[in-house]
Order: sequence, then structure tokens, then C-alpha cells
Amino acid sequence: MTERAPGTRRVRVEIGGLVQGVGFRPFLHRQAAQRGLSGFARNTPDGVLFELEGPAAQVEDCLRAVRGEAPPLAVEESFTVRELAPRGGDGGFSILESEQGSGAALALPDLGPCPACLRELRDPADRRYRYPFLNCTDCGPRYSILRRLPYDRANTSMASFPMCIDCAREYADIRTRRYHAQPDCCPACGPRAFCLSPQGEELPGDPIARAQRELAAGRIVAVKGVGGFHLACDARSEAAVRRLRARKHRPEKPLAVLCADAEEARAFCRVGEAERALLESPRRPIVLLDKLDPAAFPALSANDRLGVMLPGTPLHVLLTDGTAGGPRSVVCTSANVPGCPVILENGEALRALANVADCFLVHNREIVNRCDDSLVLPWRGGAVFLRRSRGYAPQPVELPFSAEGVWAFGAEQKASFALGGGRRAFLSPHIGDLKNAETLEHYRASHAAYTRLFPLTPRRLVCDLHPDYLSTREAEEMARKTGLPLLRVQHHWAHFAACLADNGVPAQDGPFFGLVWDGTGLGPDGTVWGCEFLRGGYGGWERIGSLRPILLPGGDVCALETGRTALSLALASCGVPDALFADRPERALLLQLLAHGGRSPACASASSAGRLFDGVYSLITGRWRMDYEGQAPVLLEAMAHGAGTRAYPLSFYEEAGVRRFDWRPLVSSILADLAAGVPHGAIARGFLDALCGMAEDQCRTLNAGRLPAALSGGVFCNRYLLESISRRLERTGCRVLTHRRVSPGDEGLCLGQLAIAAAQAAEKEE
Repeated sequence: MTERAPGTRRVRVEIGGLVQGVGFRPFLHRQAAQRGLSGFARNTPDGVLFELEGPAAQVEDCLRAVRGEAPPLAVEESFTVRELAPRGGDGGFSILESEQGSGAALALPDLGPCPACLRELRDPADRRYRYPFLNCTDCGPRYSILRRLPYDRANTSMASFPMCIDCAREYADIRTRRYHAQPDCCPACGPRAFCLSPQGEELPGDPIARAQRELAAGRIVAVKGVGGFHLACDARSEAAVRRLRARKHRPEKPLAVLCADAEEARAFCRVGEAERALLESPRRPIVLLDKLDPAAFPALSANDRLGVMLPGTPLHVLLTDGTAGGPRSVVCTSANVPGCPVILENGEALRALANVADCFLVHNREIVNRCDDSLVLPWRGGAVFLRRSRGYAPQPVELPFSAEGVWAFGAEQKASFALGGGRRAFLSPHIGDLKNAETLEHYRASHAAYTRLFPLTPRRLVCDLHPDYLSTREAEEMARKTGLPLLRVQHHWAHFAACLADNGVPAQDGPFFGLVWDGTGLGPDGTVWGCEFLRGGYGGWERIGSLRPILLPGGDVCALETGRTALSLALASCGVPDALFADRPERALLLQLLAHGGRSPACASASSAGRLFDGVYSLITGRWRMDYEGQAPVLLEAMAHGAGTRAYPLSFYEEAGVRRFDWRPLVSSILADLAAGVPHGAIARGFLDALCGMAEDQCRTLNAGRLPAALSGGVFCNRYLLESISRRLERTGCRVLTHRRVSPGDEGLCLGQLAIAAAQAAEKEE
């Protein structure tokens, strides 16, 4: 063994966390070279391993720099230093071939183009001028192209594009920001974009210019993005938007708008500094913004908000730059068959969208992992996730406890799953509602992708209490095949626990007070719940407050035919007005069903805040049917925007230890106001304020100990309720916990399932 030279030091360092695909190894190389240190760096299945050797002071200085000046996208979770005997000599610093095997390295989400790449994209003197697939270590595709870890080109769909001499030189040059950038490419060696006709024929000329001209002419263009296809049209052309709606069979659901930049977004919406930061974030989510004029752009959105995003890929930057006369703002909505996942492949797009799109802007880089656009709601300087997907998944949620080996299967609507690995929860991207074979296959494919990327061994499984959810059946099938224990967790308890885990609450803390409001969740009594006040934590819970059950004639059909719920509310409160839905042929039969109450098997019962929203909206507007589930609460909130309010009564009663809100006096007052001609906006605002008052009253009565209050469930995607209830509870002295890292809706519920199962497993091991 070589004797240690005076003042010489050699160390081996292992870093765990989000350190692959973010330029970490090139960063280490530069730091070592600046200080004249020798050694190496390599990706491992657990992160990055590197060695340094040289003067002790320089080694120590380099270690400080590694921890304090790491690339901006890197997330360090562990940093272990081991002293080794110096070898002597100066072999320089090198990046070695990645280690293979099992482990827990993290994969990076797809990221929008960085400022340096954007400058190159717009520079006529640059060899990547207007190249739709340029990227570097700070940006570009990651999860969508990744087959397995470690994150090396050979393990991505870029493996089929060998680098040209110039790109290979950059890749090997420590001085460039493309040093070891795995998707590095250029027009000479990388993917290419091209336009196809609906018949699949390649159209001549520049594909971007062709797509811009199609959009300018009012036509619809199918665009292959980073995680799937979009449908695009000129956002300022009402005729084009109406045409897109008709062809996609999407008459009313809001459409997202892709704007060239934040200034273009300001033509549609209010964009403050917080909103601009979200729009320009490398994550590039759709941001739900307030319209400048609530009534403007009704073809895009019938409510007072509009989803806006900035280009998430260089291709989208070029598509909206207007150089060929195209619009600088385009509708950009997921391209899919209704109810099915977003389309991935060129051939599939041609088959499914032949009667929808007039032109197809595609490319020849394979999308390995489907990833829809993320959707966030700005709130209190941050954001609430309405959909967590591209730009965020598969980056895990950090936990204050171990969830090793816990696999949570989620719910049915807005389905997702979570895999536990140590103190990390790996949440799937947005999947959608598990109501058809196509979405179930997407769920299974995403699950397979995660188990391939993150080789985690399942030890226990957890699912929803509802026996008919397809996610529950998937969990049951896996339990049958593997013999692993399966825990069934009540829906609203899982929501409650998800909010606690989202806020980093340790497993032993509690109890907490929970407000869990949503549309549907099976209670242990076999009825539908959805406006619950709970006390407990990860280890257990009790129901202490709720809503008077609402009879739903026809059961689940009431989620869309909201007029059915309106009839039920009116009949139970003060009688059904003669004019209410008098033209509906099924009215008499429904009233007959309701008269028999819960004795009719065709009449379900639900203590659901979501169904109360639905019914009240239909009472106010006289509208029988919604275009999509959850539409009524959105439109009711928009109706209340800027309106005066009404003071409505609050009434409660006790039943079997549960304090219930009796909505009948509230509905009676609303019907009286409608008969008196009170403006609809004031009634809607009064209804929202009554719900906020109900939440405050329940908190004062049921939470006299002022336990911290956790708000969860899909209703808390409503910003008015989220803000008003948070503010009211804070005034009572409560610390309020809300969601910030996962959605309050069913998409985030799997995190709560995982936390509960982890807590129970830890308790058994003690």
C-alpha cells in the first residue's frame, strides 16, 4: 500500500436523493478539476458515488462546495463520507460507467426548457437554432423517456439516436453544460418533427411553420408533446374552439390555454408575481388563473377562471412564437378518446383522431411513460395540486416515518397509487377515473413502470374499503397471488391521513381534527359519506360530525343528473315548487321514489358535501344535467364571484354520537329567496358562506380542545371554501393543515392509505 503523503486525503462519498439527470456528475468533475483533485464519479442504483484524493484542505473545500453549491434541481437526502488510504499519483478525475443493480435512486420529472437552451433556440448562429428537441443537464425529457435506472442514454428512448461527432464532443467536454447530458442531440443526430395529414401522409415543408399556418386558419392540430398528445387550436378564435369542442365531444368542460409567455397570458388572466413564478417554473404546470373579465372567453371556460400554461418543450415554444403567422396562444387539451388516457403513439393518434384533427405535428422519439399535464391552483403564495403529473412525478414525497414495502392502491376516481421506499412515497402521475379497460391498463402500465424504475419489494398492501373499485380489485388480486397482507382503509380516514402526511406529521403525533369533504366515499356502515368531521390520526379515528343524509334517486346517476338531487332537497325541506323541473318526464316517478325514502333500493343515501353542492346549483339555475362530474360546484363558485351575500340559518342535531348539519332550513331559505327574485349570485354566495359557517360551528363545538385541523377531500379544491374555512378556523385558535404536495382530492388519497398502513406496521413491530 502506498504511504500517505503529508496532508493528502482520500475520501469516498455516497449521495442519495435526486442526483441523477440533474448534472451532478459533471458538477463533481468541475469541482474536482478546479482544485486539482483526482478521483471518479458514477451513478449507482442508490444515487451517486464518488471519490476525491488530493491535499486535505482542497478535499475539504470540495466537499463543502458539493453540499452548498449543488445543481439547482438536485435534492440531497443522504451524504455519507468514508475515509480511505490515499493511493498516490494523479490520475485525474473521470466519470465511470454506471453501476447496475437494485437500489433506490430517484428519477427526475420532465422539465421545461432552461434559459440557456431558449437562447440557443432563438439564435440563428447556433447549430440548434429552432431545433425542437434541444436540451441540457438543466432541462428536457427525463421520466417520459426513461425505461430503467440508472439514468443513462442506453436506458432511455434516446438510445436509438446515436450522437453525432459534435454532440459526442460536447457530451465529453467538462466545460459545456451538456457534459454527460443523456438526451443530448441536435438536428444532425436527434429526433425530428414532421407533419402528417389525417391519412398519415407526410406533408412537405417546415413542420412548425405548417402547423402554425393550420392554427392560423382555424384548424385543429394534434401535437405530440413530451408525455402524450394534445389537441390545439387558436385560443382567440371562438369558431375554432367551438369546432374543437364539437369534434372532441367536450361541450362545456374548461379548456387549457398554452401561451407563448407570461405577457401573453396577461391578455387572458391576472398574473401576479406568485402566478408568474408558477407559470415559469421548470415544472411548467397548468396554472388556474382568474380571468381579467369573469365573463370573457366563454368558449374556453364558462366560469371565472382559466387554466394557463407556458411551453413545456422547445417544440411548444416554436409552435407559439408566431414566426409563420400562427397564434401566440392556443388551446392545448389532452388528446384522448373520452374517458380514456392521453394518446402516446403516432399511429394510435392517426386512428383515434382522424375525424378530430386536420393536421398532426408529430416526432419520432418514443414516449416510454405517459404523463399528463399537472394542474395547480395558486394559494397563499404557493399552490394546491388539482392534478400532480408532468413536471412533478415521479419525484417522491418525503415522509417523517418509514413506509418501506407499503404499496397503496388508491381510489377509483382520479386514480393513483403510492409505493413506499424508506421515508419516501413514490406517487404515480395522474391516471384518471378507473371506469374502463383503457384506463385500467394505464394504471397497470404505470404500476409496472414504477416497479421497474424503483425496485421496491412489497411487504403489505392497502386499498379502499369499497369492494367494487377496480383499484381494490387490483389489490385483492395481488394479495391473492403473493400472499401479502391486505389492509382496507375507509375513504375519508385516508384523506385525513393524507393531509397529515402531506404536512410531515410524525407517526406518533395526534390526535388531530379532520374536515373531509368530497363527493363519494363508502362508510363502514355501507352508506355514502362525504362531509365528515373526524378525530384521530394515523393509528385510528372516530366520526364525530357529518351532514344530514341526502336521498339520491337513482344513486350514482345523480352525480351528473343533479336535478334529481335538487328534487330530493326541495321535497325534504319545504316541498317541491310546481315549476321545478315540471318539463321532465321522470319527475313524477322520482318524487314517488323519494316519498318512499330510504325504503326504496333505487334511492341511495349520502352525507355528501359534493351532492349538496350539486343539488343547490340545480335549484338555483333550474339545470337538470351537468356535462362532467364536479361541474356544479365550479359553476356555483363562479356565480358567487363578486356578488353580495345572504345570511342563511344553520341547524344541527345529534344522532348516535354524531353531530349533523341539518341542511333543510338552509334549502328552505334558498327556495324562498328564489321565489322572491333574489339575485342568483347572492344566493350562491350565501350558500357558500353558510357552509363556511357550518364548518366553523362544528369546529367550535366538536374541537373545543383546539386540535390542529386538517382539511382534505375534493371540495377543498374550491378556493373560496379553502380560504374562508381556513381563515375562520384560524380565528378559533386552530392551526390549519392543508395540502401542498399532493392533491386534496382522490388523487392524493393513496398517500393517506400508505401512511396508515405504515403506522400500523410500525406498531406491530414495536
